[in-house]
Amino acid sequence: MKHSIFFPVAALCLLASHANGQQGRVLTFDEALRIARATHPQLQVAHAQSEAADARAYESRAALLPQVNGVASYQRTTNNSPSGGNSAATITLINTATGTTTSTSTSTGSGTSGSSHGSFDTSNSFQFRLTASQLIYDFGQTTGRWNAAKITARSQSDSEARTAQQVSYNVRAAYYNAAATYALVKVAQDGLTNQEAHLVQAQGFVRAGTQPEIALAQALTNRATARVQLITAQNAYDVAKAQLNQAMGVEGPIDYQIESPAANPVDGEDKNTDDLLPSAIKARPDLQALADQVKAQEYTISATKGGYYPGLSAITALSDGGPAVDNLAWNWYGMLQLSWPIFGGGITNQQVREARATASVLRGQYEIQRQQIRLDLEQARLAVRSAKASEEATHEAVVNAREQLRLAEGRYQAGVGNMIELGDAQVAMTTAAAQEVQAHFGLATARAQLLLALGQP
Repeated sequence: MKHSIFFPVAALCLLASHANGQQGRVLTFDEALRIARATHPQLQVAHAQSEAADARAYESRAALLPQVNGVASYQRTTNNSPSGGNSAATITLINTATGTTTSTSTSTGSGTSGSSHGSFDTSNSFQFRLTASQLIYDFGQTTGRWNAAKITARSQSDSEARTAQQVSYNVRAAYYNAAATYALVKVAQDGLTNQEAHLVQAQGFVRAGTQPEIALAQALTNRATARVQLITAQNAYDVAKAQLNQAMGVEGPIDYQIESPAANPVDGEDKNTDDLLPSAIKARPDLQALADQVKAQEYTISATKGGYYPGLSAITALSDGGPAVDNLAWNWYGMLQLSWPIFGGGITNQQVREARATASVLRGQYEIQRQQIRLDLEQARLAVRSAKASEEATHEAVVNAREQLRLAEGRYQAGVGNMIELGDAQVAMTTAAAQEVQAHFGLATARAQLLLALGQP
């Protein structure tokens, strides 16, 4: 998954296109998903974490490859030596891959019998050295760490995939919420339009004397209430679009409109949980991430056990040294080194114990997450079922409320009804319409939740 820092700018330009004369531009559902998948900071963070984990895996592999080090040094030193012996210079070589050291000594001259006197006379010493080492075998310590790091990187990649699914769900839920509030604005606008029409009727009836003045006062109150409801709905719509911007991971204007997306059925939404669970377990990347962590920890246990045994390395060095750059002598040596930690205070035992306990923790977390997946499916499936039933019931309520309003308006126009009866019918119609909107988009949100539980993008 690749991300670019230039995508957010493009997204902002997309959202801000209304400023160039495109008033009322519609942000489609598919566009919202594309923007989120290209720009959301959570996805950028998850991708960077995957890159870091992959790099750590290759860092672990480095210890299996040859280690080559070059050293050049210049030293100005006195040449005093104790009497009756040869002075010697000791060169210590450090193997950066295994942490082992090798020392060699070179004679610098012969001493003379009798006492020697210290002198402040100094001379130059130049050293040029090339050292190479290769780990041959360490009972799986290094290969175990490398395998653990590789699988840990794969686990992080699974976590990145789950983050992408969560971002998609957040956008879906935010978009459906914005679409619902936009539909509620229309409901509120229709309610205000009806109340204004009722007000005109009440004014005519009062002037004609067929209705008392209280009918006009009631009509004015109903219209004012409808205006408040419209203002509240419009504000809720703006807030929902701001929340949608956040779900997409962008900062920008909210002067765009929302379409009414189709709430397409999810494959298998009518199946029971036991039927859905196998596919969800197979598809959920968060569960696979935990499975990878368990496997990586098993490699870590194996690598830690290798600390009980020796490690074998091959080391070679080529050096060139002397008192002057034009007066150097070269030397070479090669060696096999067997390093065995005989006693380390019991640290290896405790490291193995810790690694096994960590593996038990990860296995427990895997089972917890597996049970959570079942709960997620159960909740999402039941939410879909409930939303379907609610949608049918609310649609029936709208049909009945519309008929009730029609009859109330007829009675009012015929002079046998009153404004209170008409107002009650209008409130019932507005309430039923709002419930139908909420049920419709509640079903869309429940289906989005089911997609997330199934591990679908």
